[in-house]
Amino acid sequence: MSAVYPIPRVLVAAPQGRSGKTTITVGLIAALTAGGLKVQPFKKGPDFIDPSWLTRVAGHTCRNLDSYLMERQAIRSAFIRHARNSDMAIIEGAMGLFDGVDIAGSGSAAEIAKIVQAPVLLVINCTRMTRSVAAMVNGFANFDPEVKIGGVILNMVARSRHEQTLRASIKEYCDVPVLGAMPKGKQFVIPDRHLGLVPAGEDERLSAAIREIGEAAANYLDIEGILKVARDWPDLVEESPVTEAAEIRWLSKEQVPSQKGPVIGVIKDRSFSFYYPENLEALVEAGASLVAVSAIADQQLPEVDGLYIGGGFPEVLARELEANQSFRSHLRRRIEEGLPVYAECGGLMYLGRRIHWSDQSYEMVGVLPLEVEMLKKPQGHGYMHLEVLPGTPYYSGKKLVRGHEFHHSRVVNLDEDCNFAFRVRRGHGINGEYDGLHYKNVVALYNHIHALVEKDWAKEFVHMALRWKQDHKKT
Repeated sequence: MSAVYPIPRVLVAAPQGRSGKTTITVGLIAALTAGGLKVQPFKKGPDFIDPSWLTRVAGHTCRNLDSYLMERQAIRSAFIRHARNSDMAIIEGAMGLFDGVDIAGSGSAAEIAKIVQAPVLLVINCTRMTRSVAAMVNGFANFDPEVKIGGVILNMVARSRHEQTLRASIKEYCDVPVLGAMPKGKQFVIPDRHLGLVPAGEDERLSAAIREIGEAAANYLDIEGILKVARDWPDLVEESPVTEAAEIRWLSKEQVPSQKGPVIGVIKDRSFSFYYPENLEALVEAGASLVAVSAIADQQLPEVDGLYIGGGFPEVLARELEANQSFRSHLRRRIEEGLPVYAECGGLMYLGRRIHWSDQSYEMVGVLPLEVEMLKKPQGHGYMHLEVLPGTPYYSGKKLVRGHEFHHSRVVNLDEDCNFAFRVRRGHGINGEYDGLHYKNVVALYNHIHALVEKDWAKEFVHMALRWKQDHKKT
């Protein structure tokens, strides 16, 4: 019997990047949440930072939907699984609505809109534009008949006369409603840095930006009109019911020694915060318990059986990471003993010898024979295809691993006798030819994987942790 899911939903998109999608999405979620609605946020693509803001505002974990990496059915199932108990699901797009990895628009926000059958709120940066806005709206509304533009939000509006002209032009020439007009104002912009926006959890003072954006959205967006568009949409129908995701219950450090099964530590602090929730859920589904660890505050690792170090901004917190010498020394000893460690991007940087940034050098863990320097321009940005090299753990039997990289750092002073883990087929990685180093039970690489794509990664990780736990007890 088919399962029916009535989910009010919209996808927030724009003609191009830097049009204000995140600001509008944050504001809309804040306004709806303040009105008592339960909002489930999603982000198109492999981003980590925008989801941190959407999570913070909604109070519910934002999920990534990526039609380049993920199968169509996996996207629909993930969307339904996390949105079905909400009053509203909001997906933030990326780049321009129809922009993808090729001229067919593969991997675009428009593809996501089609897969989950969501109407689009088109955010237009109206700086130095009046009547031409109508031509733009019509172009987007008629480009792909399978993509429905449910409404337009005018952004960066200069003054009341500017708004009147924009609204009149769209009303005269387009069959699309205007559902809000956000004025210009620096207070309506979320701060950013070299990888995009500043992560939401990094600086509590940034909460003022959220509050002001939410108040502006309530004043300048047609909230009732947006809700009507989201609700007046066909239900999603699946051939069979969608299952629930695993619930993550974080152990306290005091609980770790009493656990019978494997415990995997996850470094979650201001320096390492880039984790797909599905990756953590997959580890739990594979039989692991999780404990949060801080490379800044903890003096040593708890008695974990594996360690996951995600991406983040170790260069920004490098001084504090260097200062915690006891944690670095303890981690280094555990790695030499054979502790399974999987490290992505920032984790790779942390496990190296040094980070060089802004004419300063900082000591890191030092188990990998490399140093890292920060540059102003991206050194790797985009989707990756990696060929697994012989002897690389965590990917038993795999030939190709897919994922995403985005880093301004590059590896320098790499020892010649290092063990590479992957050959790059698409992307840059460490040097354009290889990504990832394999040392004992450590794999550290620039590529970020997603558990909905690499479905066996978590099982392999947990299996290694269990084996290490059993061997460690014998000794």
